[in-house]
Amino acid sequence: MRDNGGATVFGSALIWFGAAVSIAEILTGSLIAPLGFSRGAAAVVIGHIIGCIPLYLAGRIGAETGKSAMETVKISFGQRGSVFFSLLNVTQLVGWTAVMIIGGGRAVALIAEKYTGSYSPSLWSVVIGFLIIVWIEIGIKNLGKINIFTMAGLFSLTLLLSIIVFGGNSSAAVTGEMNFGSAVELSAAMPLSWLPLISDYTHNASNPRKASLVSVLVYFAGSTWMYMIGLGASVYTGESDIAKIMLGAGLGLAAVFIIVISTVTTTFLDVYSAGVSFSSITDRPGSKTTAVIACIAGTALAVLTPVEQYENFLFLIGSVFAPMISILITDFFILKKDHFSESISIPNFVIWLSGFLIYRKFMAMETPLGNTLPVMAAVIALAFAADKARAIFFKREGQEG
Repeated sequence: MRDNGGATVFGSALIWFGAAVSIAEILTGSLIAPLGFSRGAAAVVIGHIIGCIPLYLAGRIGAETGKSAMETVKISFGQRGSVFFSLLNVTQLVGWTAVMIIGGGRAVALIAEKYTGSYSPSLWSVVIGFLIIVWIEIGIKNLGKINIFTMAGLFSLTLLLSIIVFGGNSSAAVTGEMNFGSAVELSAAMPLSWLPLISDYTHNASNPRKASLVSVLVYFAGSTWMYMIGLGASVYTGESDIAKIMLGAGLGLAAVFIIVISTVTTTFLDVYSAGVSFSSITDRPGSKTTAVIACIAGTALAVLTPVEQYENFLFLIGSVFAPMISILITDFFILKKDHFSESISIPNFVIWLSGFLIYRKFMAMETPLGNTLPVMAAVIALAFAADKARAIFFKREGQEG
């Protein structure tokens, strides 16, 4: 059953499984390998719990208000205040699009080289970009049957990939530096990167609250799985390039399918939300047109610029959006404050800037649970204390007056 054209709970689950299955998640998991499998796996699970709790709360806010992700930001920062975060969100989504496309393009090109003799990551990046535009034109409301087919294929082939990675008996010595706190933060950063998007998919679902919970649970399971594949690949095979592992296992066209479809289904959400985010600023151009423009821009960046070191990109996303969602969670669930009708909430911007600076400071420190959890706790406490201080101040002003 559907309400207002929204996705079913099952449809939401398919969308977020598609978001979780990606080369980027596998690659990030491989970065944690210096910890070894047991400690690395613990860091992956803890980090995903830390990241998925605010992800769920963000989805709940969209579900309960019926607002898209950047529309909910107006609850804490006001009409004009949300423009700042909308523009940052569109920018990071175009960046994510480029990262995802070039990652997929290079992986497919490596496999295709065996059969064609030509290594052409730019060509495959363009192909992936084109398929994303096809997904946009189909539209999220019409992807139901296609998603069932593609997700079934992805699930089966990813299961096969897991067997290949974990079925071997060899164990490789992994070099490199990685402390437990940084591994937790890398694991939390991926679900946090979806914070500015999730309400775009939960606010008009047929059962928004259930869709929020199911979406996050499916994403948690899928993303953790992908991290484990990357971690296991490095630890048990000594190879962090998943395309080479697929090639060595003789997956051939199946590997191409996994890489291309997983990249398309994940990156589609980025460009779709870029359109929704931009529409919270202006209705022109339409959200679908903006999504296509974002896809073209991301593809151009992937082909024409060196999109590397996205580990730092993940940390930057966390430093911007973790404090933002902390303030929104505090206003919505704790203080019951609503600045939606205001132009801009200066006090909340000051708190956000403080949270941003605290996050950047924490990046130079080693904590057992990474940066996100202590920073979000600090920002929530700061927002709560600032509200109580304002209430006391205005109460005294009223008494003196």
